[in-house]
Amino acid sequence: MKEVIDMFYADYHVHSSFSSDSSEEMENQIKTAISLGLKQIAFTDHIDYDYPDKAFPFMIDYNQYLKVFDGLKEKYKNQIDMILGVEIGFQPHVVKQIEEVLSQYPFDFVICSTHVCDRLDLYNGDFFKGKNQKNAYLRYFECVLYNVKNFFNYDVYGHIDYINRYGNYENRILSYEDYKDIIDSILKTIIDLGKGIEINTSGFRYGLGYANPQLSILKRYKELGGKIITIGSDAHSSKDIASHFNEAYKLLEAAGISEITLFRNRKPYFVKL
Repeated sequence: MKEVIDMFYADYHVHSSFSSDSSEEMENQIKTAISLGLKQIAFTDHIDYDYPDKAFPFMIDYNQYLKVFDGLKEKYKNQIDMILGVEIGFQPHVVKQIEEVLSQYPFDFVICSTHVCDRLDLYNGDFFKGKNQKNAYLRYFECVLYNVKNFFNYDVYGHIDYINRYGNYENRILSYEDYKDIIDSILKTIIDLGKGIEINTSGFRYGLGYANPQLSILKRYKELGGKIITIGSDAHSSKDIASHFNEAYKLLEAAGISEITLFRNRKPYFVKL
């Protein structure tokens, strides 16, 4: 399936109140997406088993979830296509639980993300304690490389260089050239396995001035043969649906990428820009 688009087509990274770090009702996200003219919205609410901060359990009762999701999918079926996704926060010691939940429910799309490294939280800063900036960034990429070499039940890897969102460093710049060997190893592994990456536009909202991944990494992904790329806002509130998608589409153009990827039943298909 291929078609040409001349507008924003889909937001493939959206959270709702089923994620413990969001209070936005799923229906509000849908209404906003419709008002923006989107044709698809992928809900990718968080599952992070054994997340270090117990204030954010990141667990979902999918029996309840699917009642809400399926009801809204039917209600808005003539206005927007809803995609059942999930964002898995991967840690090696919880792979059994992850595989179990992915086998139990009919997901169309799975994002794998590294939110925790060495069982230390990136968001609250625990991971960065006792590390200088270069060592912290390198260790993060080592965790990602291990994950992509050992876990295969996902479709795209989320915000692959987002380590620079966090860390109380004076300058949060992450240069591809400083970590090119390990970043290339990550990208090659993803590509060889037939997986993809996302352009996550929340970097603009976090004050980075660019998306994750940044253009240099996106270009390298294309050079290495990468083709599967989704675009997601990582919206936790309705005001952020499709935020900074103008910039994301410009990034694709600058990287020489002419298609975005959509998913159905865990299978990718493409639309031309």
